[in-house]
Amino acid sequence: MANQGVIRPATPADYPALYRICLETADAGGDARALYSDPDYPGQRFAVPYARFAPDFAFVLERAGEVQGYVVAAPDTRAFEAQLQAEWWPQLQEKYRQRSASAPLDSKVLDAIRHPDQAAETLVARWPAHLHINLLPAAQKGGWGRKMIEHELAALRAAGVSGVHLGVSLQNEQVCAFYQRMGFAPILRSNAIYMGQLL
Repeated sequence: MANQGVIRPATPADYPALYRICLETADAGGDARALYSDPDYPGQRFAVPYARFAPDFAFVLERAGEVQGYVVAAPDTRAFEAQLQAEWWPQLQEKYRQRSASAPLDSKVLDAIRHPDQAAETLVARWPAHLHINLLPAAQKGGWGRKMIEHELAALRAAGVSGVHLGVSLQNEQVCAFYQRMGFAPILRSNAIYMGQLL
């Protein structure tokens, strides 16, 4: 069956796949390989720290022997931000100290590493968790996005989390309809479209 696959917990052995998938979906869902000078940049911000610091909420989709997607979450956004501030950003700040932006989106990641932002209080007050999901094109049909989000929401509920939010790129607004079908409602629009769901 071409559509067979398994959603399983992410492990450190999956980190290379997380970096690759994040890069190949970082342009509002499209391939961003031409937009970053370092292929690890987007994953350093949006994928690997979640698998490392919130492993109970990091899952991958494996199909045909290949990891083709992931969903990651932080059950407590504020606690996660504090942990990254202490244990993740400083090592990246050191690693990239001499780096300057040379590709179109480099500065987005380098600036975020050097000056990490915090989620808006409006978001975390009612929706304290947040998630990121990315699937390679090969896995975008067959209901895998829905299955992966359902898997993540179940894990968050089981941990007693009261609500979760996510951000959708302004260039990728068409996916909002999918999230609304999954029970998410629009919260606010700023640098992204934020949507939330009470659990």
